[in-house]
Amino acid sequence: MTKRTLFFFLILSMTGLSGFAQDSATKFKRMCSLCHGPDGKSNTSMGKTLKSADLTSQAVQSLSDAELYNVIANGKGKMAAYEGILGKQGVEAMVKYVRTLKQK
Repeated sequence: MTKRTLFFFLILSMTGLSGFAQDSATKFKRMCSLCHGPDGKSNTSMGKTLKSADLTSQAVQSLSDAELYNVIANGKGKMAAYEGILGKQGVEAMVKYVRTLKQK
């Protein structure tokens, strides 16, 4: 079992099946904030260790919706794929949520 797979199962165990019915902000906090932080800035121990992307940054916010969808759906680097958990509509909703994190 790879570290990525192990991490994926850790996230699944933390979120539980009841998290699937929650809105994107709640899902983000439960599934993504360990690495990306509740504000998306990746200023967490895990985020620093894994060098997680700052979701508020120009680099992330300048990605097209399709590119951002691809990263969330299929994973990137040490990030697990989430399309199997969120489904297509859930990933689309998460893209919209990530857009709300842009720097002001």
